[in-house]
Amino acid sequence: MSGIDAIGGTPVVRLSSADGAEVWVKLEAANPTGSYKDRMALAMIEAAERDGRLQPGQPVVEYTGGSTGSSLAFVCAVKGYPLRIVSSDAFAIEKIRTMRAFGAQVELIPSPDGITPELIPAMMRRAGEIAAQTGAFWTDQFNNTDMIEGYRRLGEELLEQLPGPPAIAAFCSYVGTAGCFLGVSRALRTRLPALQRVAVEPAESAVLSGGSPGTHRIEGGGIGSWPPQLHPEDLDEVVAVPQDDAFARARGAARADGIFSGPSTGANLVAAAGIARRLGAGHRVVTLQVDSGLKYLAGSLYD
Repeated sequence: MSGIDAIGGTPVVRLSSADGAEVWVKLEAANPTGSYKDRMALAMIEAAERDGRLQPGQPVVEYTGGSTGSSLAFVCAVKGYPLRIVSSDAFAIEKIRTMRAFGAQVELIPSPDGITPELIPAMMRRAGEIAAQTGAFWTDQFNNTDMIEGYRRLGEELLEQLPGPPAIAAFCSYVGTAGCFLGVSRALRTRLPALQRVAVEPAESAVLSGGSPGTHRIEGGGIGSWPPQLHPEDLDEVVAVPQDDAFARARGAARADGIFSGPSTGANLVAAAGIARRLGAGHRVVTLQVDSGLKYLAGSLYD
């Protein structure tokens, strides 16, 4: 047994403060590093082990805003793979420190204004350079299909935990790589073909809604372009949440609901509340606590 055996099996709770439809929240902060990215990191590494892309002791490299890096650092530490991470000072320092605590070598790209449209492509280019120079296995999360399978189990857990009635009518999730959105919604739709799939993004960079890319501070998404594995037919609706609303809802959820999280969870909760009001009583909406608020104590969210 090791820490990776504790990934998954997270609880789901109903918000008492919701109006209209029931709102249920999957508490992914219960994973070992406090994030749903543990599921994705383990899936990418173990799939590469199985098909020979990753050999024993081979270095691993990835670009990440933080939670993927923390999760990869955790998995690689347990399995014995050296890890190099390309990240940025635009992301929470707690995440950077977590990567280093697990032994990862971290390189930061400066971006003092926040998450800009240019930042993620720059991080991707640098990770590609490291892979070419060192022979490291590049997990390349945005293009790695294994991550979707890593999140499918999350959707299966929701079906087991919330069999209904009422059935789950809608699932909403903040979109970064779109791996979680795709994995969960596909698992749910195997049993619930009428499920409404709602993608959540920052209003300041509402590309999925047809807007222009912009700068924001809701970590984990809003990359300024469509994720390569997400297509219009994969979703039914997009909700763009203003950054200030996401931050305020994250703070409010800690005090009103005991859900301690970051701004991407705040965006999820804002979107879920709107969907619940629209659907009304007798329906069920599901969303995610993406990660723990412990990852954001040094920044402005909980000042």
